[in-house]
Amino acid sequence: MIILGLDPGIARTGYGIINTKEIHQFVQCGCITTLPIHALEHRLNDIADDLTSIITTHRPDIAIVEEIFFGKNAKTAISTAHVRGVLLQILTAHHIPIQGLTPLQIKSRLTGYGAATKAQIQHVITRQLHLSHIPQPDDAADALAAALCATTTTI
Repeated sequence: MIILGLDPGIARTGYGIINTKEIHQFVQCGCITTLPIHALEHRLNDIADDLTSIITTHRPDIAIVEEIFFGKNAKTAISTAHVRGVLLQILTAHHIPIQGLTPLQIKSRLTGYGAATKAQIQHVITRQLHLSHIPQPDDAADALAAALCATTTTI
């Protein structure tokens, strides 16, 4: 099964792709990036186009999309909500089943501890996917963490 993990963000949307046919096999990770000099609608369109390209290339069977964590910055949360909506629409248009998970759920599934540190999550990702180094940037690593959650049960 090809699993696509997505970590929404307006400047950087992380993506991570794994294949679980036999073992957890790393396929690809990276970020869809947009520039703040462009209008919101153009940035969202660029994200949609890049996600469509990723889907066309890798043909995921399922997508895990991180839920929005509402912190102190409402403006960031709103733009992230716009991005998440675009991701959900593109995935739905390509008939890809979607599962949403909060950061707490992702941490709990991967480590058994909802307050796990970023370093702990990165260690799990690196170990589970047999990588020689921690995936960069953090948004890509977070997306791989989300993808790995499709292969685990809730703790």
